[in-house]
Amino acid sequence: MVKTKKIPLRKSVVSNEQFPKKELLRIVYNKAGEISIDPTGKAAGRGAYIAIKNDEAQQAKQKRIFDRVFQTEITDRFYDELIVYVDHQVEREKLATVTYSIDEAPEI
Repeated sequence: MVKTKKIPLRKSVVSNEQFPKKELLRIVYNKAGEISIDPTGKAAGRGAYIAIKNDEAQQAKQKRIFDRVFQTEITDRFYDELIVYVDHQVEREKLATVTYSIDEAPEI
């Protein structure tokens, strides 16, 4: 009998939807009062998750979600960095799923 591995679920603070942890991006707020993007998911501090979707990053900025979650004031610069980071991750994910036939492959 094969034991199925339990997939940890986390809730996105933007949409309140549950997602597998690997599909989310962790934002961490540490004791020094610094907020940062935590791609490893292992940084010390309080974490909140956001789905790696462009609209979620945009909504986080519009609604100032992390100001509320971490009960502090967060700069627009952080939200802008978050939007750029998420856009980049979304594009990378698209590239990972693109397959070319040998005739269509881009010249390298």
